[in-house]
Amino acid sequence: MDLRLYYQKIRDVEAKIGEEFPIIVSHETSNGGIAGAHTEVRKALAAKMIVEGLARLATPVESKAFRDMQAEAKQAVDQMIAAAKVQVAVVAASELERLKSAAKAKA
Repeated sequence: MDLRLYYQKIRDVEAKIGEEFPIIVSHETSNGGIAGAHTEVRKALAAKMIVEGLARLATPVESKAFRDMQAEAKQAVDQMIAAAKVQVAVVAASELERLKSAAKAKA
């Protein structure tokens, strides 16, 4: 293998990639790689994987679907975190009345 040619191919592919963090779609490999896995990677790594035949660039539709799915997952986690922060205190009715009357007296 000519290393100059290999690295030149990587540089050429990297120059053609428009995004800094593109989405790639994996190909099936002989060592257990699963086809169709979407991943967001650095431009240099995407170019290397494309040249080596391990992945391809995702189409714009695939990229949008992947990013939308990631945004929904983040929103769900944010909601779970917010729900975990909610605190509930149980107060007896007599104690509530005492607190209300104390608040009125101060006002």
